[in-house]
Amino acid sequence: MFHRNKGNNPADIPEKGGSTFGSTTINWEDQFKQNNVMWKVPRLIRLNDNIVVREDEIAVFYRDGKVLTYFDQPNRYALTDINAPVVGNLLKHFIGVQQQAEVFYLQKRYMDGKFGSAQPYQFTDPLFGIVNLRVFGEYRWKVSSPENFINQFVGTFNVETSEQVETRLREQMVILVYNALGRMKQQGLKVTDLASNLTNLEQMVLATAPDNFGQYGVEINKVSGLTISLPDAVQKAIDTRSEMSALGVNYMQYQAGQAMTEAASNPSGGAGSVAGLGVGFGAGTGIGYAMGGQMSQGMGLQSKSCLKCGSLIPVNNNFCPNCGADQRQPPSGSQPQQPQQQQAKFCSNCGSALGANVKFCPNCGKQVQS
Repeated sequence: MFHRNKGNNPADIPEKGGSTFGSTTINWEDQFKQNNVMWKVPRLIRLNDNIVVREDEIAVFYRDGKVLTYFDQPNRYALTDINAPVVGNLLKHFIGVQQQAEVFYLQKRYMDGKFGSAQPYQFTDPLFGIVNLRVFGEYRWKVSSPENFINQFVGTFNVETSEQVETRLREQMVILVYNALGRMKQQGLKVTDLASNLTNLEQMVLATAPDNFGQYGVEINKVSGLTISLPDAVQKAIDTRSEMSALGVNYMQYQAGQAMTEAASNPSGGAGSVAGLGVGFGAGTGIGYAMGGQMSQGMGLQSKSCLKCGSLIPVNNNFCPNCGADQRQPPSGSQPQQPQQQQAKFCSNCGSALGANVKFCPNCGKQVQS
């Protein structure tokens, strides 16, 4: 990240002594560092100036669109011909009319950043079709090559704010995640497999980071907290598939069970709700399990007769929901009974309560279906 002082007045820079040559001692004060990875000295450096470099800093000298040299060892560097063996590589650029350059301080330590996709990634899934994914995560990075970092961000991209640097790093991280998703998709990855492969995706992004960030003079040390967000409809479908798998039922059986659960939780929800459930799913507290079994057969669901009472129940039930009998083996000395037709307790048309042995609804007149 960057920090720039207001204006280019030399008075903005802390001075520690001077000389008849007007030299200035420059250092990066802690109040300007904080979480900033880079600070540009707000005036051009000149011959006879002093540059203070501490243990966790790098001072980079930049002029005419390229890095001249940099100091990465802690010391005070006086830009005079007295210490030519130390700064000689820089002094040779100060010969001529323009004997000055820009100075950028860089931090050596690792920085923490976050990334997230601005545009969705279109993932083609064999079951759900095109699914728009959004990715989010965190990463840790540092400047690995001061020369490449300054040449790229300052020289090529002409950036001046921390937001601009971070934006480019975030964009590159998202691209790497998308590339990793594409490679894993070619290996058979499906939308339903994403949650169990987040760690593999992080490791793949980390492995490809050096080739992509090395040109910027940046090293990625860690990728963590990767999250892939799915559209609500797709996430709901995946959750449903998980529940179906745990229950050992198919989709139609799952839907019928959901309808029965909703009806049982609201037995007095009014005529409309009971009638709607009866027409839509053939299930509900008033219609009972027998009619639910008939509707299941009509929709192609597998059912069987209870070994004790004969009611139609799902084929994979271990116990009858009507009488509670164990279905795993027939009772000793008994024979399975034939499916029984049960008298409807509510009208399938209007939902009104019906009496015993009633053939026509007393409210709407519709014939009662047993």
